[in-house]
Amino acid sequence: MKTLGVLLLGMLAALPAWSAELTVSAASSLTESFRELGAAYEKANPGSKVDFNFAASGVLLQQIARGAPVDVFASADETTMDQAAQQKLLAAGTRAVFAVNALWVVVPPQAKAPPRALADLAGAGVQRIALGNPDSVPVGRYAQGALQAARLWPAVQGKVISTQNVRQSLDYVARGEVDAGFVYATDAQAMPDRVRRAFDVPVAGRIAYPLAVVQASKQPVEAKRFAAFVRSAQGQAILQKHGFGKP
Repeated sequence: MKTLGVLLLGMLAALPAWSAELTVSAASSLTESFRELGAAYEKANPGSKVDFNFAASGVLLQQIARGAPVDVFASADETTMDQAAQQKLLAAGTRAVFAVNALWVVVPPQAKAPPRALADLAGAGVQRIALGNPDSVPVGRYAQGALQAARLWPAVQGKVISTQNVRQSLDYVARGEVDAGFVYATDAQAMPDRVRRAFDVPVAGRIAYPLAVVQASKQPVEAKRFAAFVRSAQGQAILQKHGFGKP
Protein backbone atom coordinates (compact mmCIF):
# COMPACT_ATOMS: atom_id res chain seq x y z
CA MET A 1 0.00 0.00 0.00
CA LYS A 2 2.87 2.34 0.81
CA THR A 3 4.41 1.68 -2.61
CA LEU A 4 1.03 2.34 -4.29
CA GLY A 5 0.70 5.62 -2.40
CA VAL A 6 4.13 6.75 -3.56
CA LEU A 7 3.24 5.85 -7.16
CA LEU A 8 -0.03 7.80 -6.99
CA LEU A 9 1.73 10.84 -5.59
CA GLY A 10 4.27 10.60 -8.38
CA MET A 11 1.54 10.42 -11.00
CA LEU A 12 -0.28 13.42 -9.54
CA ALA A 13 2.93 15.41 -9.47
CA ALA A 14 3.44 14.70 -13.16
CA LEU A 15 0.03 16.13 -14.12
CA PRO A 16 -0.16 19.80 -15.17
CA ALA A 17 -1.43 21.92 -12.30
CA TRP A 18 -3.25 24.93 -13.79
CA SER A 19 -3.31 27.72 -11.25
CA ALA A 20 -5.65 29.71 -13.45
CA GLU A 21 -7.60 29.05 -16.63
CA LEU A 22 -8.68 32.16 -18.48
CA THR A 23 -11.32 32.54 -21.15
CA VAL A 24 -10.62 35.42 -23.52
CA SER A 25 -13.31 36.52 -25.96
CA ALA A 26 -11.65 38.38 -28.83
CA ALA A 27 -12.64 39.85 -32.18
CA SER A 28 -12.16 37.55 -35.18
CA SER A 29 -9.42 39.78 -36.60
CA LEU A 30 -7.29 38.99 -33.55
CA THR A 31 -7.23 35.23 -34.17
CA GLU A 32 -3.60 34.67 -35.18
CA SER A 33 -2.08 37.39 -33.01
CA PHE A 34 -3.94 36.39 -29.84
CA ARG A 35 -3.18 32.71 -30.30
CA GLU A 36 0.49 33.60 -30.39
CA LEU A 37 0.02 35.97 -27.44
CA GLY A 38 -1.69 33.21 -25.47
CA ALA A 39 1.17 30.78 -26.07
CA ALA A 40 3.71 33.42 -25.05
CA TYR A 41 1.71 34.27 -21.93
CA GLU A 42 1.49 30.63 -20.86
CA LYS A 43 5.24 30.24 -21.36
CA ALA A 44 5.92 33.34 -19.27
CA ASN A 45 3.44 32.27 -16.57
CA PRO A 46 3.81 28.53 -15.93
CA GLY A 47 0.59 27.05 -14.58
CA SER A 48 -1.67 29.42 -16.49
CA LYS A 49 -3.85 28.43 -19.42
CA VAL A 50 -5.67 30.67 -21.88
CA ASP A 51 -8.68 29.57 -23.91
CA PHE A 52 -9.94 31.79 -26.74
CA ASN A 53 -13.35 32.45 -28.18
CA PHE A 54 -13.17 34.33 -31.49
CA ALA A 55 -16.20 35.93 -33.15
CA ALA A 56 -17.61 39.28 -34.23
CA SER A 57 -17.32 41.84 -31.42
CA GLY A 58 -21.08 42.36 -31.23
CA VAL A 59 -21.70 38.63 -30.94
CA LEU A 60 -19.14 38.36 -28.13
CA LEU A 61 -20.82 41.22 -26.30
CA GLN A 62 -24.17 39.45 -26.50
CA GLN A 63 -22.61 36.28 -25.10
CA ILE A 64 -21.09 38.13 -22.16
CA ALA A 65 -24.35 39.98 -21.48
CA ARG A 66 -26.13 36.62 -21.33
CA GLY A 67 -23.73 35.31 -18.71
CA ALA A 68 -21.10 33.45 -20.71
CA PRO A 69 -18.07 32.73 -18.47
CA VAL A 70 -15.54 35.21 -19.91
CA ASP A 71 -12.57 36.80 -18.15
CA VAL A 72 -11.20 39.23 -20.75
CA PHE A 73 -13.01 40.92 -23.64
CA ALA A 74 -11.08 42.35 -26.62
CA SER A 75 -13.14 44.24 -29.18
CA ALA A 76 -12.32 45.52 -32.68
CA ASP A 77 -13.93 48.87 -31.92
CA GLU A 78 -14.63 51.24 -29.08
CA THR A 79 -18.36 51.43 -29.80
CA THR A 80 -18.89 47.82 -28.75
CA MET A 81 -16.77 48.34 -25.64
CA ASP A 82 -18.82 51.45 -24.84
CA GLN A 83 -21.93 49.29 -24.97
CA ALA A 84 -20.31 46.77 -22.62
CA ALA A 85 -19.49 49.59 -20.20
CA GLN A 86 -23.05 50.94 -20.38
CA GLN A 87 -24.31 47.48 -19.45
CA LYS A 88 -21.88 47.44 -16.50
CA LEU A 89 -20.13 44.33 -17.80
CA LEU A 90 -16.56 45.61 -17.34
CA ALA A 91 -14.38 45.73 -14.24
CA ALA A 92 -13.70 49.34 -13.31
CA GLY A 93 -10.37 50.78 -14.41
CA THR A 94 -9.36 47.86 -16.64
CA ARG A 95 -10.31 49.20 -20.08
CA ALA A 96 -7.46 50.21 -22.38
CA VAL A 97 -6.74 50.49 -26.11
CA PHE A 98 -3.96 48.06 -27.05
CA ALA A 99 -3.72 48.28 -30.86
CA VAL A 100 -4.90 50.08 -33.98
CA ASN A 101 -5.68 48.83 -37.47
CA ALA A 102 -6.54 50.06 -40.98
CA LEU A 103 -9.44 49.35 -43.32
CA TRP A 104 -8.78 47.95 -46.80
CA VAL A 105 -10.78 46.84 -49.78
CA VAL A 106 -9.33 43.57 -51.07
CA VAL A 107 -9.97 41.63 -54.26
CA PRO A 108 -9.23 38.10 -55.50
CA PRO A 109 -5.68 37.76 -56.89
CA GLN A 110 -7.04 37.08 -60.38
CA ALA A 111 -9.04 40.33 -60.54
CA LYS A 112 -8.24 41.97 -63.90
CA ALA A 113 -9.61 45.47 -63.28
CA PRO A 114 -9.72 45.95 -59.49
CA PRO A 115 -11.38 49.05 -58.04
CA ARG A 116 -8.97 51.83 -57.11
CA ALA A 117 -11.25 53.97 -54.94
CA LEU A 118 -14.60 53.79 -53.16
CA ALA A 119 -16.36 55.37 -56.13
CA ASP A 120 -15.35 52.41 -58.31
CA LEU A 121 -17.43 50.08 -56.13
CA ALA A 122 -20.54 51.73 -57.55
CA GLY A 123 -19.46 50.90 -61.12
CA ALA A 124 -20.61 48.01 -63.29
CA GLY A 125 -17.31 46.20 -62.84
CA VAL A 126 -18.14 45.35 -59.23
CA GLN A 127 -21.28 43.28 -58.64
CA ARG A 128 -20.78 41.60 -55.25
CA ILE A 129 -19.12 43.14 -52.19
CA ALA A 130 -18.49 41.28 -48.91
CA LEU A 131 -19.22 43.54 -45.95
CA GLY A 132 -19.66 42.57 -42.31
CA ASN A 133 -23.13 43.11 -40.85
CA PRO A 134 -22.91 46.69 -39.49
CA ASP A 135 -25.24 45.78 -36.61
CA SER A 136 -22.72 43.41 -35.02
CA VAL A 137 -19.45 43.55 -36.97
CA PRO A 138 -17.22 46.60 -36.40
CA VAL A 139 -15.51 46.35 -39.79
CA GLY A 140 -18.98 46.57 -41.35
CA ARG A 141 -19.74 49.74 -39.40
CA TYR A 142 -16.46 51.31 -40.48
CA ALA A 143 -17.14 50.35 -44.10
CA GLN A 144 -20.72 51.59 -44.07
CA GLY A 145 -19.62 54.84 -42.45
CA ALA A 146 -16.96 55.41 -45.12
CA LEU A 147 -19.46 54.74 -47.91
CA GLN A 148 -22.04 57.03 -46.33
CA ALA A 149 -19.46 59.79 -45.91
CA ALA A 150 -18.64 59.45 -49.62
CA ARG A 151 -22.39 59.43 -50.45
CA LEU A 152 -22.01 56.03 -52.08
CA TRP A 153 -24.03 53.83 -49.74
CA PRO A 154 -27.28 53.93 -51.80
CA ALA A 155 -25.37 52.92 -54.95
CA VAL A 156 -23.47 50.11 -53.22
CA GLN A 157 -25.99 48.73 -50.74
CA GLY A 158 -27.68 46.46 -53.30
CA LYS A 159 -24.35 44.76 -54.06
CA VAL A 160 -23.53 43.93 -50.46
CA ILE A 161 -23.18 40.33 -49.36
CA SER A 162 -23.57 40.53 -45.57
CA THR A 163 -21.15 38.46 -43.50
CA GLN A 164 -21.07 37.38 -39.87
CA ASN A 165 -17.50 38.53 -39.23
CA VAL A 166 -14.47 39.92 -41.03
CA ARG A 167 -12.95 36.49 -41.62
CA GLN A 168 -16.02 35.40 -43.54
CA SER A 169 -15.62 38.45 -45.78
CA LEU A 170 -11.97 37.51 -46.26
CA ASP A 171 -12.90 33.93 -47.17
CA TYR A 172 -15.47 35.07 -49.72
CA VAL A 173 -12.84 37.19 -51.45
CA ALA A 174 -10.20 34.46 -51.28
CA ARG A 175 -12.60 31.99 -52.90
CA GLY A 176 -13.57 34.46 -55.61
CA GLU A 177 -17.22 34.44 -54.55
CA VAL A 178 -17.31 38.25 -54.48
CA ASP A 179 -15.58 40.94 -56.51
CA ALA A 180 -14.33 42.85 -53.47
CA GLY A 181 -14.54 42.89 -49.69
CA PHE A 182 -13.93 45.20 -46.75
CA VAL A 183 -11.40 43.77 -44.28
CA TYR A 184 -8.74 45.00 -41.90
CA ALA A 185 -5.17 45.32 -43.09
CA THR A 186 -4.16 42.61 -40.62
CA ASP A 187 -6.69 40.16 -42.06
CA ALA A 188 -5.31 40.65 -45.55
CA GLN A 189 -1.85 39.97 -44.14
CA ALA A 190 -3.14 36.61 -42.86
CA MET A 191 -3.88 35.54 -46.47
CA PRO A 192 -1.21 37.31 -48.55
CA ASP A 193 -1.35 34.77 -51.37
CA ARG A 194 -5.14 34.55 -51.58
CA VAL A 195 -6.27 38.18 -51.56
CA ARG A 196 -4.85 41.39 -52.99
CA ARG A 197 -5.19 44.91 -51.60
CA ALA A 198 -7.10 47.19 -53.93
CA PHE A 199 -6.93 50.39 -51.87
CA ASP A 200 -6.99 51.83 -48.36
CA VAL A 201 -10.33 53.13 -47.08
CA PRO A 202 -10.40 56.46 -45.24
CA VAL A 203 -12.29 56.31 -41.95
CA ALA A 204 -13.28 58.95 -39.44
CA GLY A 205 -11.02 58.81 -36.40
CA ARG A 206 -9.03 55.64 -35.84
CA ILE A 207 -9.73 51.92 -35.77
CA ALA A 208 -8.86 51.21 -32.16
CA TYR A 209 -8.90 47.88 -30.33
CA PRO A 210 -9.76 48.06 -26.61
CA LEU A 211 -9.75 45.26 -24.07
CA ALA A 212 -11.03 45.01 -20.52
CA VAL A 213 -11.50 42.54 -17.70
CA VAL A 214 -15.07 41.31 -17.49
CA GLN A 215 -16.80 42.25 -14.23
CA ALA A 216 -18.02 38.68 -13.66
CA SER A 217 -14.57 37.12 -14.13
CA LYS A 218 -13.76 34.31 -11.71
CA GLN A 219 -10.04 35.01 -12.20
CA PRO A 220 -9.78 38.83 -11.95
CA VAL A 221 -6.12 38.89 -10.89
CA GLU A 222 -5.05 36.56 -13.68
CA ALA A 223 -7.26 38.43 -16.14
CA LYS A 224 -5.54 41.72 -15.27
CA ARG A 225 -2.16 40.02 -15.65
CA PHE A 226 -3.09 38.84 -19.17
CA ALA A 227 -4.39 42.28 -20.13
CA ALA A 228 -1.12 43.82 -18.94
CA PHE A 229 0.83 41.25 -20.96
CA VAL A 230 -1.03 42.26 -24.14
CA ARG A 231 0.08 45.86 -23.55
CA SER A 232 3.64 44.90 -22.57
CA ALA A 233 6.63 45.26 -24.89
CA GLN A 234 6.50 41.53 -25.66
CA GLY A 235 2.79 41.60 -26.36
CA GLN A 236 3.09 44.68 -28.56
CA ALA A 237 5.90 43.08 -30.55
CA ILE A 238 3.66 40.10 -31.31
CA LEU A 239 0.80 42.37 -32.37
CA GLN A 240 3.08 44.40 -34.63
CA LYS A 241 4.38 41.20 -36.18
CA HIS A 242 0.80 40.53 -37.26
CA GLY A 243 0.35 44.02 -38.71
CA PHE A 244 -1.25 45.92 -35.83
CA GLY A 245 -0.10 49.42 -34.95
CA LYS A 246 0.69 50.85 -31.54
CA PRO A 247 -2.21 52.65 -29.83
